[in-house]
Order: sequence, then structure tokens, then C-alpha cells
Amino acid sequence: MRRIIPFLIALCLALPAAAERKQSFGDLDVHYSVFNSSFIQPDIASAAGLVRSKTQGVVNVAVLKAGKASTAQVSGQVKNLLGQSSALTFRQVTESGAIYYLAQFPFSSREILSFTLDVRQGDDAHRITFNQEMFPDD
Repeated sequence: MRRIIPFLIALCLALPAAAERKQSFGDLDVHYSVFNSSFIQPDIASAAGLVRSKTQGVVNVAVLKAGKASTAQVSGQVKNLLGQSSALTFRQVTESGAIYYLAQFPFSSREILSFTLDVRQGDDAHRITFNQEMFPDD
């Protein structure tokens, strides 16, 4: 598990398709990225409980409050252009002071997907929406 967080951070910085995004709500920053699970090395995927597949994506969310890792309730959904949607089930990964929320989702071909992320911390709830083009890894 010790190598998962640095790998995910490096992945967010290194891959254009997985470009990290950030949305700020006062002193709360929500960092998020989406990438193909086949980009993850097998041992790291296994340690993180992720399924590697050319048609499985990963959503990675980190919540920072005043610059420090913070817990939150994260949920969401992914929808294709036909309007078919799937719930995103996030699980928390905590390591070396970092807190991440990971969810997987299927996709069948090169397609643009719409994501809705709901981040709740205490009484504050925030919604993030964005689109991401996914490419199956051949």
C-alpha cells in the first residue's frame, strides 16, 4: 500500500488523459482525475483493490481543507452520451497522511462520459460536474 499514493500522484501529473483537475469551495479544495485502470501496474492495482482492464476507468478524488488532507463523503455517477448512468461507489484509501477516494466504472469504447461528483463535509455539500473522453487501452 505504501507505493499507491505516490503512484497515483505521479499518474495524475504524467498523463494528459488523466490531467488532474481542482475545484475550490472556500478553504476546501477538491482534486480529481479520471484514467484507464490499465495504466496502473498490476501489483499497485491489486494493493488498491482495483481491477485492471482496458474498459475499466478509475476516478481519483482527494479533499484538502486549508491545504491538509481531509475526510469527506464522496459519491457520484457517470453517464454516457446515450444517457445510461452508473453510480460511482468510492472507497477511502488512507496512507502516510494522504486521503484518497477511488471508484471504478466500466466503459465500452472510445466515448465521452459525463461525471457528477458529490462531496460532503459536515453540513457543506458541493457538486462537481465534468466530461472526460475515455479510450480503451488496446
